[in-house]
Parts: sequence; structure tokens; C-alpha cells
Amino acid sequence: MKLGTPYGSRTRGPAGARRVLPPATVGGVGVRTVCTSVLVAVLTAVVAVTIRSGGSEADPRRLLYWYAAAWVLFAGAVWAVRKVPVRAAVVLVLAGSAALSLAALSGPPRTSSDMYRYAWDGRVQAAGISPYAYPPAAPELAGLRDRWLFPPGQVCIPPDLHPLGGGFCTLMNRPGVNTIYPPVAEGWFLAVHALSPDGARHKPTQISGALLAVGTSAALLLVLRRRGDPRRAALWAWCPAVSFAAVNDAHVDTLGVLLTVLALGTSVLPRRGALLGAAIAVKLLPAVVLPGALARKGPRDAARVLVPAVLVIALAYLPYILTSGFGVLGYLPGYLQEEGYESGSVRRFALLRLFLPDGVAAPLAVVLIALTALYVMRRGDPERPWSGALLVTGTALLLTSPSYYWYALLVIALVALDGRWEWLAVPLAGTVLYIGNAMGAHGSWLQSWSYGTAAVTVLASAALRAYGERQRSRNAVAARRTAAPVVGDVPATSTPEPTARR
Repeated sequence: MKLGTPYGSRTRGPAGARRVLPPATVGGVGVRTVCTSVLVAVLTAVVAVTIRSGGSEADPRRLLYWYAAAWVLFAGAVWAVRKVPVRAAVVLVLAGSAALSLAALSGPPRTSSDMYRYAWDGRVQAAGISPYAYPPAAPELAGLRDRWLFPPGQVCIPPDLHPLGGGFCTLMNRPGVNTIYPPVAEGWFLAVHALSPDGARHKPTQISGALLAVGTSAALLLVLRRRGDPRRAALWAWCPAVSFAAVNDAHVDTLGVLLTVLALGTSVLPRRGALLGAAIAVKLLPAVVLPGALARKGPRDAARVLVPAVLVIALAYLPYILTSGFGVLGYLPGYLQEEGYESGSVRRFALLRLFLPDGVAAPLAVVLIALTALYVMRRGDPERPWSGALLVTGTALLLTSPSYYWYALLVIALVALDGRWEWLAVPLAGTVLYIGNAMGAHGSWLQSWSYGTAAVTVLASAALRAYGERQRSRNAVAARRTAAPVVGDVPATSTPEPTARR
């Protein structure tokens, strides 16, 4: 193995001129590429160990250490890939995304049981029944209960098993309430069920999550090859939150993320609107990217985005409304109340509640999010719609302070598009809060601390970036002034007299 000279080192040629040597190599491969590959490989191993034996929602203490190790390795890998040649980086991004997804598939879900509801909703729809009609515990659906999803037992201990009654447990959380998921998500659950072999249990749902995660990596690469640096796609492809939440726990939020990336990456406004409408009909959260998609758009262009979005949402809901009426709202109203006001639970609006009474925090959060959206629509960059979308989405999550870190999957994808890495503090805060809550750290102090740290990180980074831009602007102006000739100092040139002909 022969090592080259250090990357970017300079030497002098025979004439004394500076000559830049090629990057250092190991066996013909750049040292930076090798280092990045090693970091991604170690990260993949850490993810695999975490999935196999690194703790779970029922045993969260070990999760804390393994998650921390994964995030540190992720930070090192995305730092190293910045100097890797673009072509090699694209291969690394896709290969790393696939490897991490395979590692995340190596065990059952560790921190969430939501995917079991996905499998159940697909089973119910395949039987010709609306998923919004009955909760899983309803006797009308007893004939559809598979033993793997409804194991017998007199003692059902959450979070692994939940009591159903009649001598049975279930892997699903909240078996006594109707489903909460919008219609495009329900269509996805039905498609996964239809394509799954008999007896496959939860694995097809995880595989579908892996396909969505890798597909989002590919979509980011396509967008960034045209309008940015493809290496930034690693911010999504290698992020531990993606491996754990999108693949191992298979949260359907990833489908909404993929549709949002495709929407913001296209300049055809009706197509953008249709894709955003589909994303909103997966999970409601992608609605917060609309201000970025509408940045500096006149009424006509705004209508070209909004009308297709509304039509897609309406068409998606229509068949379910015909069978279930307003039951399509499912458990959504109860879920919002539970998350915000249930006694002893992690509360929302934790940052604002540090300084304001509880009754003022929620209305003020709505006002601040609305003002941020208005600012983006008036002053945002129409050529970079993801920039404004990141500002609104990140602000909304900081102010509402959700306790589920997978809500921030959308933020991770927007960070990859925009490059403002400091917003990754939002999913990291959600991860700390989720694990802390599983460990029994109930109350608002951990929520305030985690999201407060994220807010300080974002604000400090924004201030430093603004200061750096001002300094660069001043230096550029000074350089132009120095280079410009001063008219009074230029000596007058005399025209030589013509030589007399002889």
C-alpha cells in the first residue's frame, strides 16, 4: 500500500512555479474517500448492533449510548464527505443508504409499534372494510385477527403488548381507537399488504420503509445534481434517525418526505401542487412546506400550486368519505388533545411556556408560525423553495416541541436540500426527549432543555452565518476598491512621434 503526498500539498517545479499535487491515495482511491467509507461502515455496524441488542422502548437506557455513538459517527462521515469527489460521493451516498437500511432491517422495531397498525389497516382494507369504520378491538373485526398480531395472553404489559380483552393481547398501541392516518397513507398500507406473502408479518412493512428511505436518497441526489451539491444528500442518507425511524420502525412519514422532496425539486407548478397534496394526505405535517413552495408567487402561480394540491387531497379522501363520512378524521382530535394536555405527559409549546402562561403559549405559537410563513411567502427564494420550507417547518417543530422524533424526518430531508446543518438539532432534540420519556423523565423540563438547546444552536449558527456573509461582502467591496485604478494617479502617456522616413 503506497501513500501519496498530503491532499492539496504544494511543491515547486524546476522553474520555481507552484504546482498542486493530486490528492493522496490509498491503492488508487483518495484518502478522504477511504476515510469516509470507513466511517460509514462503522456507522452501519453500530446501527446493526443497536437493532440487534442495543435496547428498546422497554429497555431504553442502552439506546441512549448507542444512539449517541451513531450520531457522532454520522457527524464525522458527513464532515469527511465534503471533500470527496462528487462522483465517488454519489456512490457512497447510495451505497451507505442501502447498507444502513439493511442494517436497520436486521431486527423487529425497537422504539415504536406504529407499523403494526399499518399492517392491520392494510389487512382490514383487503377485506373490503374501511379502516376508519372500527377500532382493532371491535368485535366486528374479530375474524380478521392474525395470531402474530393478536397473541393470546392474560397479562399484557406495554409497550410490547397492549390488552385487548377476551384473553388476548395485541402488538398495536391504542387498540380501542380508530385509525388516525390520512387516505394516501391508507392506500400505501393496502398496497404493502397486497404485495406481501402470507405469513410475512411485519417484515414487508419494514422493507417498504427501506425502499422509501433509499428512494428519498436517490431523489435528493437528482435534485442536488441540478441545483446544489449532491454530497449534501448524505445528511439524509446516513442520518441515524432515518435508519431507526424510517426503516426499523417504518414510519409512514417517509412516504410524505419523498413526495415533498419530489414536489420541491420540480419547477412545474401544477406537478408541485399535486405532489404536495399527496404528501399532505400521507401525514398532515407537509402542509407547513407550502409557504416555501409559494415564495414570491403571484396569485396566478399560487393557484397553479394550490388548486392541484386541494384536488389531490379531495380525491384521496372521497372514497373513504363515501363509506365512513366524517369518521375519516379517526382518532386525530383525541390524539391532539392527548399530546397537548394529558396530565403528566410531555406537553407541547415547552419553549414558550418557559416565559408565558399556559393559556398564552398555544395562541402565540400559532401567531409566530403564521408570521414565519408570511415572511417566507413574501421574502423567500423562489429558486430554492426548500430554504423557506425548512425555516417554517423547523420553527413549527421548535415551538410545538413534539415528543416523537420521527416528526422531524421532514426537517432532515430539507436540511439535505438546503445545507443548513444546524437544523439537525431539531430531530436530535426529539430523539433525546423520546428516549428520556421512555426512561421515565416525565414532565416539561427535559422537553424545554432539549428543544431549548436546539433553538440556541439554530439561532447561534444563523447569527454566525450572517456575520460571516457580512464580512465576506465587506472584504469583496474592499478588494474591488483596492484593485480599481485612481484616475488622478495614472500618468499621462505621451504619443511617440512618428519616425521620419528616409
